[in-house]
Amino acid sequence: MARQGIALARYLSTHGAHVVVNDKRSPDALRDALAALTNVPVCTVMGGHPLDLLNNCDLLCLSGGIPNDLEIVKEAQKRGIPLSNDSQIFMELCPAILIGITGSAGKTTTTTLTYEMLLASVNEANRLHQSTNYRIWVGGNIGNPLISDVDQMHPNDRVVMELSSFQLQQITLSPHIACITNITPNHLDRHPSMADYIAAKKRILDEQTPQDWGVLCADDENICQLAIQPGFSPAKIVWFSIKQTPFGEGAWLDEDGNLRLRIGGITDSTVASQHICHRRDLQLMGEHNILNVLAASTLAALGGASLSAIRQVATTFTGVAHRLQMVREVNRVRYYNDSIATAPERLMAGLRAFPNAQSIILLCGGKDKYLPWDEAVTLMNERCTHVIFFGELGPMVAQKLAATRPSSGLSVFHTLPDALQKAAELAKPGDVVLFSPGGTSFDAFVDFAERGEKFKEWVNLL
Repeated sequence: MARQGIALARYLSTHGAHVVVNDKRSPDALRDALAALTNVPVCTVMGGHPLDLLNNCDLLCLSGGIPNDLEIVKEAQKRGIPLSNDSQIFMELCPAILIGITGSAGKTTTTTLTYEMLLASVNEANRLHQSTNYRIWVGGNIGNPLISDVDQMHPNDRVVMELSSFQLQQITLSPHIACITNITPNHLDRHPSMADYIAAKKRILDEQTPQDWGVLCADDENICQLAIQPGFSPAKIVWFSIKQTPFGEGAWLDEDGNLRLRIGGITDSTVASQHICHRRDLQLMGEHNILNVLAASTLAALGGASLSAIRQVATTFTGVAHRLQMVREVNRVRYYNDSIATAPERLMAGLRAFPNAQSIILLCGGKDKYLPWDEAVTLMNERCTHVIFFGELGPMVAQKLAATRPSSGLSVFHTLPDALQKAAELAKPGDVVLFSPGGTSFDAFVDFAERGEKFKEWVNLL
């Protein structure tokens, strides 16, 4: 009974299905969800997952937080009851041109950038009295469950949809334009192996046709290994990179620091390669965000956006909340909120976004996802003047770091507020305090967004 489940219950019951919404939490814990379902003709079952719910069940829909090894899910599979989710049902019904984006990191920024570029192109056409006959929609794993809007969509509309590995596990369709930003170790607390996780990400491409497009990162080793497998994808593949110029169509960072785009016949068939902007014109920090801009530029171009709209958004977009977001400067110390960093790879991207000479005090912690930490610890040792650990995984990573540096360069606290207070005491003018946890929020917070909001609140009290 959360965002996805409530939206899907509303849609299915409105269209004549008999819907039961099931959640193991108590009615008290679900007060807000129950209020949202007040006028919806559904049954609710709380406090557990009784197997008799499967009697006379035609379809079992799982929200993103529900693991496939739950007893009721395994029993449904044993009985031959098909599994689905809000994203699968939306994709079955969606009449519009669908742009789907997944990846271990960067998918929300890429999704938002792509949406803003397409929207800017529509607004630009309207200003020039070149009216467009389509709307731009955005949602999925980010914000709005798109099933809520599907009845209002038309064939010429563009839908930009973020997809998680959990959603992709149940999906049997692929978007018209599909992007994988990268594949690095993540969610290994939910996926039995890295191979299973990679296979889940690849699902976004598996049902594409020769008329579809796949947009992939040429700098990602796991993606490149997938791409050389026989029968990888029948779709037209377009690459983006900050290290090399792709053959054919794609987007890249050239040796002079210019972001370039080549999508023949879509943005401007008369120009072989088009200049988006210089890297210094971007408002976003870090090389990972250059990749995000290149991916979004490619997706937006394939979706019909103009080069001028792509350029406008690329050079003005300042980021999504909780992603290397500067909160405040106190006593000439800058505090950054990177609460979205729920894996070591994300933490490392945050550290690398700052110049090598920058003095960084890092706040690291949260709940572990059973991911490798050795590379992140090496980078902490190289880039951080002090690392302050907190939460469930704090002591474990602190022990790894303690083996490589003096104990004076690290501290361990139980809670994030205590860790932040220590950072404020240690920080000197010119320092950066970077909150880039590397673990999930679930040891102390509802999600990364609540954790980030609390961090900002505490920084503003310093």
